[in-house]
Amino acid sequence: MPDSATRRVQAIGKQLAPSAGSGIPTITQVGPASNGPRTPGKVVIITGANSILGIGRASAQQFAQNGAKAVYICDSDDSNLEAHAREINASWPAVNVHTRQLDAADEKAVKEVIDDAIQRYGRLDVFFANAGIVGSMSPFIDVDAEDFMETMRVNALGPFLAAKHAAPAMQKTSPDKTKSSGSIITTASVAGLRSNAGGTPYSASKAAVVSMAQTIAYQLAGTGIRVNALCPGLIETGMTASVFEAARARGTQAKLGHLNPLKRAGHADEIARVVLFLGSDESSYVNGQAWAVDGGLSAGHPYVPGKIA
Repeated sequence: MPDSATRRVQAIGKQLAPSAGSGIPTITQVGPASNGPRTPGKVVIITGANSILGIGRASAQQFAQNGAKAVYICDSDDSNLEAHAREINASWPAVNVHTRQLDAADEKAVKEVIDDAIQRYGRLDVFFANAGIVGSMSPFIDVDAEDFMETMRVNALGPFLAAKHAAPAMQKTSPDKTKSSGSIITTASVAGLRSNAGGTPYSASKAAVVSMAQTIAYQLAGTGIRVNALCPGLIETGMTASVFEAARARGTQAKLGHLNPLKRAGHADEIARVVLFLGSDESSYVNGQAWAVDGGLSAGHPYVPGKIA
């Protein structure tokens, strides 16, 4: 090893305690053991959690399974929330599950659920701003201004309000949380990264979500609060259920997701596991990113073998 490299290693070694019995520096670990609960003691808020097939429900279960102290499951439609809460408590009775009917783009409602978490637990660790709508799929020249703005209101204003009120709450400290920290996760889409994955209003709103994650991450510099945008591909959820049902009825379900390298659609749990990672301390150096979970779809341009010309 060159002398300069040896000196660098020795300098680093002086800053670190030796590992027991090995004589070499220990690795600085930033999170709990990966073979145990990954979000112990954390307080989590999730919007868009009502759908039986949804990413919100699957994510709530992942956080509960991994030791969260409390999970708030919220949606403008509360028809399934209590059932979800019972399901979580049946498997993980130590988790405090709170249900809230709220419009994720209603600033007062968003602030109230965050305030409730602070009053009850003295902390907020994760806000997963997952609520969204498809919006109009018509050609852009046929989209009404009202339809466009409603899609922007739910899909873009909702995550903005989540970050606006969650960030100050995440900076609050308590005996259980001694320093400012937190993870704000927003649901964008591959439609916010590339065209042909959604209608114009939807794609515009999801591109806004990506941009906000990047911008807000920098505005929260030094706070220990991370902001990342999740960009799912084609996932079978309540939002996309009609697409999957129509394909099954036609016998063409094998074609769903065939444009990505994995040649299949995804499952809500596959997205939820990335949400868990982003909400855990294991992702402590992941910030300001648009995280594509799409089977590789956004890695290249759409291409159908045999039809390049």
